[in-house]
Amino acid sequence: MKFPQIFIKTPSHKRFNFTPRFYEPQVEERKEREERIRQELEEQGLREKEANEAASRTEAEDFAYRQRIAGSFRTAKKTVTPQSDPSATLIRLFIILLLTLGLIAYLQYGKVALYGVFLAIVPFYLYLKFRKPRG
Repeated sequence: MKFPQIFIKTPSHKRFNFTPRFYEPQVEERKEREERIRQELEEQGLREKEANEAASRTEAEDFAYRQRIAGSFRTAKKTVTPQSDPSATLIRLFIILLLTLGLIAYLQYGKVALYGVFLAIVPFYLYLKFRKPRG
């Protein structure tokens, strides 16, 4: 029997705490440039001028901007057409019809009908796979 270890510290797993540091010289240079430009603008008082110009933008400009955006969405909506290829619809209909008839034949005749459905599907599949694309 093992005695409890009161005075001895039991080992525990070591924790690994690593915070990665990334140094990107381009980002540092950009931040330094931006800070330098901000300081220059504050010295010249141009910041106040830009704030006044932004506040003085008229409602007519805002309305025209909104109309351009809404018009862009309308024209984009008109150019999108649904994909309705009649040949794809016919192929889908043929496949559903073939599977339905195959199920009915299986229920009526058993495994022999599966061979017949298989012999009907394989040539159709090969035709679709190796036909020349329309161009």
